[in-house]
Amino acid sequence: MEKLDVYDEYMNKIGTEYRDTVHQNGLWHKTVHCWMYDDAGNVYFQIRADSGKLYTTASGHLLAGETVRDAFRREIFEEIGVDTDVSNAVALEVVFWRQDKPAKQWFDRAFAHVYINNLPSDFTNFHFQPGEVSGLVRINARDCFDLLLGQKTSVRATKFAMDGVSDIDVTKSDFLAAPNENVIIKYGYILQSIIQISDK
Repeated sequence: MEKLDVYDEYMNKIGTEYRDTVHQNGLWHKTVHCWMYDDAGNVYFQIRADSGKLYTTASGHLLAGETVRDAFRREIFEEIGVDTDVSNAVALEVVFWRQDKPAKQWFDRAFAHVYINNLPSDFTNFHFQPGEVSGLVRINARDCFDLLLGQKTSVRATKFAMDGVSDIDVTKSDFLAAPNENVIIKYGYILQSIIQISDK
């Protein structure tokens, strides 16, 4: 079973616990939200296997003793099969995330480290983690931002899946968000950061 480093609310390390214990007791820990973009100004969203919704390119917990960049590289490789160079990955922000599911005895307290990294525009050799990821969707970041802002009703995107590559229409309802979250707030800053990089 995985062990995670745990922290106080000021991000001071206070010990190490099993992952189940961390969530049963609502202990603060670190996660990484991995975003890949390309030089053509596209952003890559994974398709969650459980919900069919679009989410980060990859994401997950930092294991005990692991750095954020090491976790970025591992999660990207595990979930979409890309062995990426993380030396130039850009740290955007740390989100203090809290979510409770008392009925399931599950309490989440995470310092979510949001990073973006470049992917070659012609890369298509993806391998998806069974049970976690069913595919990947490549969307122009500017079009995606306009969509989530409500200025468009749908945008064209490219879907990479086990059965091949296809063009699809994406709508605002296709994106994963908790009941109390707004999709433009959840994803807008990442999209704006990628747009700024692409415009340079």
